[in-house]
Amino acid sequence: MRLAVIATLLILQLFYQAFQVRCDVGTAMSYGPPYTPTKCDGYSQGQFPPSNMFAAVSGGLWDNGAACGRTYRLRCLSGINRPCKNGDIVVVVVDECQSNPCPANLLLSREAFGAVSRFSDGKINVEYTQI
Repeated sequence: MRLAVIATLLILQLFYQAFQVRCDVGTAMSYGPPYTPTKCDGYSQGQFPPSNMFAAVSGGLWDNGAACGRTYRLRCLSGINRPCKNGDIVVVVVDECQSNPCPANLLLSREAFGAVSRFSDGKINVEYTQI
């Protein structure tokens, strides 16, 4: 009986952890002003969070505009010259990447990029998940 309870608890813990680690891996770069107009809300300043933690996303994440307002939690995994800072950030999608092809999955505002990288530019590898 005790073994069955322990086995059940272990299985439940495994399922819980499996749902917690549903992340995608991709790349991120910094982009700078002017941030408007955006494809989400044009020239509206209200689309930008007070923390200035926002992003433009590549076509694969853009989802024909459905990405507007989505939030992603991301953290830096690696890059040239070990750029990563500890911790993660949350960004709001405000635009689609203007370049075709987009140079990264996520183009982060300067404030957002600076929160995860020790450098102001460059390409980093990130782990991200929609929240």
